[in-house]
Amino acid sequence: MKKNGAQKKKRLLRIVIPVAVFALLLSAGLMYLESYYHAADDAIAAFSADRAVKERTIGGDMVFDPGGAKTGLIFYPGGKVDQEAYVPLMRAVSSNGVLCVLCRMPFRLAVFDTHAADGVREAFPDIAHWYIGGHSLGGAVASIELKAHPGVYEGMILLASFSDKDLTEEPLRVLSVYGSEDGVLNREAYEQAKNLLPADVTETVIDGGCHAYFGMYGTQDGDGQPSITNEEQIRITAKAILDWLNNGAASGANAD
Repeated sequence: MKKNGAQKKKRLLRIVIPVAVFALLLSAGLMYLESYYHAADDAIAAFSADRAVKERTIGGDMVFDPGGAKTGLIFYPGGKVDQEAYVPLMRAVSSNGVLCVLCRMPFRLAVFDTHAADGVREAFPDIAHWYIGGHSLGGAVASIELKAHPGVYEGMILLASFSDKDLTEEPLRVLSVYGSEDGVLNREAYEQAKNLLPADVTETVIDGGCHAYFGMYGTQDGDGQPSITNEEQIRITAKAILDWLNNGAASGANAD
């Protein structure tokens, strides 16, 4: 009888232990996914663009429409960062004539929706020149979307980021922007990833800028100490993007 009882206990443990481990892992995973950088609502509300644009949400994506735009930018947020943290940057770019679409990512991680841009271009048939980009993880994932659609995008914008795909043979322009005080961007990986980019690359280093200030979500773990304000970095970034777009041979924003 004791032997049968011991065997039953062993069988029960074989069931209970894996279930308990799975439950713990699931709980830890959910806690990780729900821990993210929140948008700084007050700072975003205080940020004003040069010209009002129409803002609306389509299927979770935020659209910034200046009206009459011929150039469009699809933007992927950084990893574990609230989508709305990038509203000021999108407003600043859009107010100069560029349609901007800020993609919503599952669990705020672009890796869960690599091709979030699919369907966006079709929704705006009047846009003649499409660009894609993103911040940090979002930029790397944007390169995957771009690689999967050769000839669709005229260029890519990387903010404190680098390409995850070999784009050396693609007819693209690339803008790479990062802050001099960025403590999050892996500089070694960044330098190595330059070998994946086409010849036409413009690199801009924002003096005093940091990793987190491309959006408005406060400080980020491991980041450096910026010597400029969040608003200054966003306006510098927007100007760099607009200047780069306007220098394109085939396209350009409708800048004032």
